[in-house]
Parts: sequence; C-alpha cells; structure tokens
Amino acid sequence: MNFSKGIKFLLLTLVLVTLASCGGKGSSETSALTGWKFNDLDGGAGSNYKGQPTPPGMVLVEGGAFTMGSVQDDVLFDWNTTPNKMQVRSFYMDEAEVTNREYRLFVQWMEQVYPPNNENYKHIYESVLPDTLVWRQPLSNLEILTETYFRHPSYNDYPVVGVSWVQANAYCKWRTDMVNEKILMDKGILNPLFEQDSLKVEGKNHFDTEVYLLDPTRLFDGDSTIYKKGLPDLRAKAKTKKRGSSRGSRKSRSSRGSRGRGKGFTGRHVKVEDGILTQKFRLPSEVEWEFAAKALVENREYNTLKGRKKFSWNGKYTRSNDKRSVGDERANFKISKGNYSGLPGWSDDGSDIPMKVKSYKPNALGLYDMTGNVAEWVADVYRPIIDSDASDFNYFRGNTYAKRMIDEEGKVVIIDENTIQYDTLDNGKIVAKDMPGTVKYIPITKSDAFMRDNYEKSYNVDSKDGDIQSTRKFGFEEDEEEDGMDNKPRMYNSPIVPKEIGESGYRRQMYDTKVRTTLISDKTRVYKGGSWRDRAYWLDPAQRRYLPQYMATDYIGFRCATDRLGPMSDKKREAYHH
Repeated sequence: MNFSKGIKFLLLTLVLVTLASCGGKGSSETSALTGWKFNDLDGGAGSNYKGQPTPPGMVLVEGGAFTMGSVQDDVLFDWNTTPNKMQVRSFYMDEAEVTNREYRLFVQWMEQVYPPNNENYKHIYESVLPDTLVWRQPLSNLEILTETYFRHPSYNDYPVVGVSWVQANAYCKWRTDMVNEKILMDKGILNPLFEQDSLKVEGKNHFDTEVYLLDPTRLFDGDSTIYKKGLPDLRAKAKTKKRGSSRGSRKSRSSRGSRGRGKGFTGRHVKVEDGILTQKFRLPSEVEWEFAAKALVENREYNTLKGRKKFSWNGKYTRSNDKRSVGDERANFKISKGNYSGLPGWSDDGSDIPMKVKSYKPNALGLYDMTGNVAEWVADVYRPIIDSDASDFNYFRGNTYAKRMIDEEGKVVIIDENTIQYDTLDNGKIVAKDMPGTVKYIPITKSDAFMRDNYEKSYNVDSKDGDIQSTRKFGFEEDEEEDGMDNKPRMYNSPIVPKEIGESGYRRQMYDTKVRTTLISDKTRVYKGGSWRDRAYWLDPAQRRYLPQYMATDYIGFRCATDRLGPMSDKKREAYHH
C-alpha cells in the first residue's frame, strides 16, 4: 500500500509540474521551440494583448454558414438572387448608418487639412461633399431639403445621403486614421496634433496609419515633437536593470532623478504585433451585409435553421404585433402609392423621408435599420448572377492586388502635393486617386504572382466573367494575339457572316461592332436593403440592385465594417431554441 501511494504521489507531482510549465508565466514569455525569451528580440510586442476590442459604434457579427440570395418573393424572375450556400467570416459592423453629423466631421477635416483655396488641393474638398441636389424632382417641391438636410441640426442624426460609393470608401479610409490617431493619443504616444501651435496639419502633414507602421519618422517630415512617449521597451528595460544593479544604488537614484527632465521620445513605437491599432474600416461586402441583416441566430435551434426570414425580423408582415405598437410599421419605407408615412395623427412609420437612426428596434444582432430607412452601399462590383463557380468562402467581387511603390533610393513612395494625381469620373467630377500623406500603390506584375496557384494578376474584378479566361480563348495570355486579331473578350460580341464573299470563296471572320448600352460594368456597385422610397418588396435582405460607383441618390447611404481577428467569437457555443 505504501509503495502504491508513493507511485500515486509521484504521478500527481509530475502532473502538477507539467501543468505549471505549460500554463505558467514562463510559457507566455519564453519560446517553447527555441528557449529564447520573446522580449529579448521584440521588446515586448504583444505581451499585454488581451484580445481585439470592439471598435466604437460597432457590434460583432459572428460568422457562419447561410444561404445567400434566398428570397421569399421573386416577381421579376431574373435570377438575380440565385441561392448559394456561403461561409462568412466574423466581422464588426456599425450599429447604424453613418449620419449627417458624422459625415460632416469628415468634410470639415478635409476642408482644414486640404484647404480648397490652395491650388494643389482645390478638388479634394469638393470631391467629398455630398450631392445635395439629389433631392430635386422636376414635379416635386423638395428644394428645402437641398438646403437643409445635410447641414441643419434638425437632421444631425439622420443617415447621410447623396454620397457615392467612391465617397463612402474615402470616408472609411479617413475613419481608420482618425480612430488610430485617437488610440495613440489616449496611450500617450502621440501628441494632440491639432492643439500644437508649432505644427501645421495640412497636406501630407497629417496622421496616416500605414505610414506610421511603416516608419514613424516619416510623418511630418521627421518632426519628433509629434510624439510624446513610447511603449515600454522590455528588452532595453531588462538591459538597464541588469546594468543598474551592477553599479549600485547611487546610479539608481541618479536615474530616478532624471526621469522628469524630458529627453524626448523614449521607449518604442507601436507595432502590428501589439494589437493596439484598429483594423482598416471598409464597406461591408454583399455577403456580409446580407448575412448581418438576416440575423439568422434567432431562427437557429441547436445546429439547424427553422424557416426562412423575409425581413431582418421574424415574421411575414411589416406591421408590429407588440401591444404598445400594434399596427405600426417596423421600418421606414413607402407603404403604397402616394403614402410614405400614413395618416396624419397616426403615422405608420414615423417619417416621410429618411428618419433618425435607431428609431426602430434593432435586429437580433443589435443592428439598426438593416431594413428600410435608406439603402446602403456595399463593396462588391455587380454581376447579375452569382453562380456555382464563385467562391463559397467570404465571397467578394472587386479584388485588385497592389504593392507599395519603391523609389530609386529603395524607399516607399509617399504622395505629396507635387505627386498627387487626379481622376475625372464619368459624371465629370474630379477626385484624387490618392491623398497626400498616404503610401503610393501600383498594381502587382506577373512576376509578382509567378508560380502562384491562387491568383495570377492584379485586376480580378472581371474574373470568370468577362476576362479572357472566361471565353473560348481561356488558354491565351492577355498580351498575346492570334492571327493578327486582338484578344479582347467576346462575351457580348457575336460572330457575323459578311454579305459579300471574295472570288476565292474565302469568308472573312468578323465580329459585330455594335455599341451596347448597359449600366453593368466593372464600375457598377451593389447596394442592398430597401429605403424610404421603396415598397416592401425591396425590404428583403437578399434583394440586390446596382448603380455606377460615381453616382449618388437621395435614398442610398452606407455603414462601415471591419475585420474580426482571431477566434470567431469570445463566447462558448450555446443552444438557442424557443
């Protein structure tokens, strides 16, 4: 018995030692594969990481599988919403649409940093202004909205409209930099740039996330006064501690007395490995938007879905059956011809135009106005059919792969007022291709993608739908020619038979050259959801429409999304059932 107890005691001791070595403090600070301390090389990057925080104004949308394009009604029979099973990654999405007040902050920043009276920047400020003339209707008296909807405080919390897809993307980029600038200020790393009299935040001299991560000394032409202090450099701290202990207490007292004298920036800058800065804000993809709007979690019972959802809420009808609001509409949409709100004194939906965000109950994920109020831009390029050849994992059409441009000195090119380039859109508006102070990107080359089995080129917007590989010439390279004929895609140009044949009987091979008019192109973007101008048919989250990316309307707004890193959710799996 004593021998048996001794064996058990030894086994228990071994288990405890193993657990301590696996889960103890040393396991997070020392490499299990090399024995080196991580801080000896990275200075402590990521040592205090506690998980990705939820960005301000957003909610987590846990990813999963669902059927995209599954609609209740399809009266047009155009196969525009072909059902496809899709997997969606977890992501964060804004609780509500971007409001007038939020977008005005963007406009005001642009006016201050890129003053329109400066010849180098005169088009930048104008390019981000919403088109307030979208409210004009030749047979309607809506002129007051062109003057007040965007700027008057009565509409502060109403969704911004008159914003094109191009403008919405510019806002997302700006928001990324503003949020990260605020994070660094709160961490005490970056000084408040707009509060320093010695600094002029103008043109390329502003905070840019990518430039900061690339090389912090390249912001503001290397002016170190923009920084306050850095993160603790554990590698340097360990060396100082070791050196200080060998020199005695006198040296320690001396170093303590010099800490407050201000020797400029100390410590180290933030790295990607720290997990402190937020990920890029962007427009949600079509599959993400539809998945979030449907909020299928309330239809889930264990690992199955019960029925299909017609709206972002459960039920077949648009009217509420709650005791306090019975009969009222659950969203802001056009009820019938000539009826946008209901009878006076008994408004069905509360507004005749877009209304204040969060006026209705959110869906099961905590997202407001995913049905009605305003439709919303998503990131995807539009195609009529999403077929079985499409990727079933986080589907998106619109990828263009680029790389940082390197100059003759081997440095990454950062755009300034001398290298800024403008582009004229199809509607005549002039926009900057890239803003001063940002990194210059160029398309990747074939050599960059050489021997890759996942992609072959930079431009993938028309992949498997209009590019050469989608035609009978799928085996040809884009820069090849055959028999002197150009190698342009022929998906919409049929072969024709000439009326005259030569004396030799040779029939010339020709394609028709008819010019076809269509709004569907590589610059056509998807927008989702019904709006205050739409009937209930368009409230189904699976419905999809399109518009050129440079156009704007009085019924399309947008909201931002950003990627979730790490685990799909912080929660454990729970059985959800009624």
